[in-house]
Parts: sequence; structure tokens; C-alpha cells
Amino acid sequence: MNWTIKNSFLLLLIGLCGCCNAQNQTNERAKWFVNDRFGMFIHWGLYSGAEGIWKGEHLRYKNDYAEWIQYRNRISKEEYLTLLDRFDWDNINVEEWVLLAKKAGMKYVTLTAKHHDGFALWNSKSDPYNIYVQSDTKRDIVKELAEACKKHGLKMGLYYSHWIDWGHKYGWDHTMEVYPISAEQYNQYWQEKVMPQMRELLTNYGDIGIIWFDMWIHHSNTIVTKEQLLQLKTLIRELQPDCLINSRLGLSIEEDPDVDFRTLGDNQLGNEKFDYPWQTPGTVAHSWGFNAYENQWKSTTSLLKALIGNVSLNGNFMLNIGPRANGDVPYEISSRLIQMGEWLTENGESIYGAGAFDLNSDKHDWGSITYKEEPTGKHKVYLHIFNWPLNKKLVVTGIKDAPKKLYLLTDQKQASPSFEHNGVLTNINLPNNAPNPYVSVVVMEYDKKPSTDNSLVAQKVSGGFSFTGNNVATPIKSKNIPKSGKYLSIPGHTNVNGTESLLWKIFVDKPQEFYIDASYSFQGKPNNGTLTVRVNGKELKHIVANTGKTVYEPGQNDVIDNYASHRLGKIILDRAGYYDIQLNILAPKEESINFQWLWLEEIK
Repeated sequence: MNWTIKNSFLLLLIGLCGCCNAQNQTNERAKWFVNDRFGMFIHWGLYSGAEGIWKGEHLRYKNDYAEWIQYRNRISKEEYLTLLDRFDWDNINVEEWVLLAKKAGMKYVTLTAKHHDGFALWNSKSDPYNIYVQSDTKRDIVKELAEACKKHGLKMGLYYSHWIDWGHKYGWDHTMEVYPISAEQYNQYWQEKVMPQMRELLTNYGDIGIIWFDMWIHHSNTIVTKEQLLQLKTLIRELQPDCLINSRLGLSIEEDPDVDFRTLGDNQLGNEKFDYPWQTPGTVAHSWGFNAYENQWKSTTSLLKALIGNVSLNGNFMLNIGPRANGDVPYEISSRLIQMGEWLTENGESIYGAGAFDLNSDKHDWGSITYKEEPTGKHKVYLHIFNWPLNKKLVVTGIKDAPKKLYLLTDQKQASPSFEHNGVLTNINLPNNAPNPYVSVVVMEYDKKPSTDNSLVAQKVSGGFSFTGNNVATPIKSKNIPKSGKYLSIPGHTNVNGTESLLWKIFVDKPQEFYIDASYSFQGKPNNGTLTVRVNGKELKHIVANTGKTVYEPGQNDVIDNYASHRLGKIILDRAGYYDIQLNILAPKEESINFQWLWLEEIK
């Protein structure tokens, strides 16, 4: 078997392996979506011919989104159409994009059928501003994509810009904030173009998996009315009842539960678990359409971490390609997609049909966890290790049950790593070398879904415990600031005025002695405030010191409050088991203590 056939076959088998793990708030239409997890976005249109440059001038806006060049560089509709002359129609092969998606392990493809420029990539009878009418080649790119997706077993999605349309005199153009149009005029665009074109797409091209809209703000802040959006949604439900609709229709999931999935911001990765379907639209670089000046390429590892991180929170990842006007996909994109596909060939069972586990996704600093129940009844917890520990020890905190089996996903024929389970800790002895150069996966297998304790602070890869306002076991009254400013030179902290009591819980599997340190910023008079740590019936009291100032950017007179670490003393945990770590903070009257972290490090 050649590489393409072999890997496509393996990816198909992996994709068909059990989908028993759809999150709770998933309708029947979206079950395939939360199983498949990974898709391709294709930004391709007239703007692809410009490549981010117009008459020698670079795109006029700092975000470098090349697909916006007509608007940013104020190009007339007539001149914009001359870009068609730059397209190499003999070499444009839509099937190659679909084959690349398949090699990458992607399960669905979404094409910009009509972007904000209003130029349609199909033979639209409703509006002549389309590729079939305006070019000599009489190409229908949507039709070609539909045929290729059907041939290769991928679902097809179509992007349609409904709110913005620079090609229709009454379609929304942001210059209309200066030169307004009436609601009646906008509705003329809606009824003349949006509704008829959507009917064409939903009628003439077979099954559509997704209609992907791109109104990134709520309809109440636009010229679009809720009634128009409901008219559009009703048409989709009538003609293609199984087609998914994203929240960028302009209706949030909270406002209309009939919306199938939430779309996050561009390149916005998940940071919390949702029980309904959601997705990140992402790029390999920065621009969506091809940009000749592009230089912000993400690595294969970072792209895999984005996919894994989203799945660990019940999310999808749709990764964009921006082909050139000859159809070529930039090497930096295609090579990374193929590498992701190679990883998924071996590790795809940890992604397809998988989702979030019961432990907080940020509990461990070594990577992310995904989980699924297979049709066989096996429950699998997948440990995605982003940084192979230097000491070859991996500690999993919070799972109460011992795994029945533990193995490396890509190397199951080799000896399984040894492990010990004690209480809520699973200590795994890893081999010297990581089996995968990007992300290695360890599988913990159970006969039933393992029970968990999510209240515990997990041990860091370096061996210590870090306690902050973000991982406390009980609510706090003080203002917690997870991230701060000045290029993050001011760290996240808890601002304490008066008194505050912080409580954390840990589990240790043997008696240990620890140093305990605290980091904080205090700008008041010394010898007034206190930090008091209580652990295992013992107490350590620290008189806060003035930590002074520092400079976060040399030579710029950028002065900020200094955060300094202080050794509080030693504590002994004289048995295996659970411990409460309590910190009481007393700030002087009318002054504040900015607490950053408490750190426990084993004395060896």
C-alpha cells in the first residue's frame, strides 16, 4: 500500500472507532461534529490573486488579513475583478485540497463560498457577481468541492458572509457608518441576494454539513434584524434539516438553543469546558487568505496542542489553508497538515470520539487529558504529554481508581510503563525517550469510568506544589487577578485588603519534608502585615516586608511593583494522605498585600 492509501485507511478506521462520548447538550444533528473534532477551513477567492498587495502597496491594516484587501485598500469593484486575470485556471484542482484534508486527518471541509467581498464561488443565478459569470473558465468551485468531498468521504461545509457584502450596493459595508443606508435598503439586499443564494447552495450541491456564518457580533449591534436571521435559519431547517448552523449567524446558543455550535473568536483557543458543541477557527500562520508577506507560521507541535487542548474541553478545531491563485497550498501549511495527519494516524483514537475528562483541564502542567468510552465498554483516559519529564516520572493527580491497563498509544507492542497507584495519585515510570517527537500519549484503561477528586492541587513536573488564587479549594472574598499587565511583568495575583483566608488541598503518597516559600508584593511599611501558614497542626508566621520596585523594560522608565519570593520555613507531612494547606493573610490598615503564590518543594 502506498503512503496515501495506507494512512487514509488507518485514519478512516480510527474515525469509525466508537463515538460514545458526545457531550451532554448535543443535538442529533451535531453528533458527527463532536465525534470528528478536526476540520479544514479554506479561504480562497478573488483576494487570493492580490496576495495582500495592491498596486505595490501592502495591505493597509495591521492585522494583515489579506482577504480584506478590497475594503482596506479601497479597491473599486471593477478593478477588483481584474484579479481574475491572475488565476492559473489550468492548475487549480479543488480535489487536491480535499486530499490534503484527508491526509491531515480532517473530517470536514469548509469553503468560503462567499466572503465579505460578495463574490460567489459558484454559478449563482441570483446574482451575476460570481466566478462562473465573471471568468472565462465557467468554473463552479462549490460544485467541484461537493464532488470531491463525496468522493473521499468528507463532509462539506460552506462559509457564507450574510451580514457584510461589498459587492451589492445595499450589502453592509463599514463605510455605511459614515454614509448610512436604511433598513429597507438593507432588506432589499437580504431578499435579493442572501435568501436566493442560500436557497441555491442548499438545493444544488447535495448534503451540506455546515453553513458557517461570520457575523462576529450580536445582531443587536448590527443592521441585521433578528427576524431576518430567523428567516435564514428557517430556510436552512426547511431545505437541509441536518445542516449545522454556527453562532456567528448572529444568534448565541443562549438566545437560540436551535443554533448547533458556538464559534469562538479567530484563533481563540478554549479555556473552559462546555457541554455544548463549540469550535475554534484557526490559522497555521496569521492571515486567512494567502498573504505574500506572511511570516508568523505556527509549529506542528503548537497546532497539535491547540487541537488536543480544545478536545480536552469538548471543542473542535477548524484549521485554515489559504491557497494561492494557482491553487497551491503554501508549503509551510501543507507540511504541517501532513505531519498532523501522521500524528493522528497513530494517536487519533485520543481525538476522534473523545472529549473532556472530569478533572480540570489545567490541573497538570505536563499536558492535557482527553477521555472516551468505547462501544466495547472500555473507558480510556488519554494523557497527552507536551513536555517529556526530565526525570521520566509522570504524576496524575485526582483519579481515585487504579487503571486496569496502562500503555503508550504509539508503542503498544513494547513493555508497558510500570506504575503505582496510591489513593488519588498514579505515578508512572516513563521510558527514557518520548515515542513521538510532537506529543506522546499514555493511555490509562478502566472497566468503568474512574471516579475523581477535582479539589486537589496537582504536583508540578518539577516536583513542587504551586498554590495561587486560581486553584483554591474554597471561594475567596479578595479580588483575584489571574493575569496582569505591563507585558505580564506584573504577574497574576490576589489583592488582599484587610484579611483573607485561602485554603488548598493536596495528597501525598509518602511522608515528606518541604520548604515553603511565598511570593508577594507589598509597598507599605514593613513589620505590619503577616502571612500565616497552617499545615498538619503546625503554624509558620511571616512578617511581610516591603518588596520595593523594579523596572520591567530597561531604559524606558517603566517602573512597577516588585514581586519577591520569601522562604517561610519548613513543614513535615508525616504520613501519606490528604492535607489542607491554609494561608491567612493580614494586610495593614489602608494598605494591601498582592499575594502571588505559595510554593511547597520537597527537601531531598
